[in-house]
Amino acid sequence: MVDHKKSDDQNTRFEDAYQELADIIDRLEAGDQSLDDSMALFERGRTLVLLCEKQLNAAELRVSQLLADGDGNVRLEPMS
Repeated sequence: MVDHKKSDDQNTRFEDAYQELADIIDRLEAGDQSLDDSMALFERGRTLVLLCEKQLNAAELRVSQLLADGDGNVRLEPMS
């Protein structure tokens, strides 16, 4: 069973959350979990997806702010 507190999630690094999500996906795809465990894993996975989205959105905003010119216009530059 999965037992995580929301306050713990706020301190979770993106890479750690992403890895935990990948592990959950592997466990669910294996199909050897009980229904209750599968539901708990699914719920934890959804929480991690939201956490990752929040962190990615914050990173995107920060990059946009760093690329903004003096007038506040964002210069789009290729990532490669």
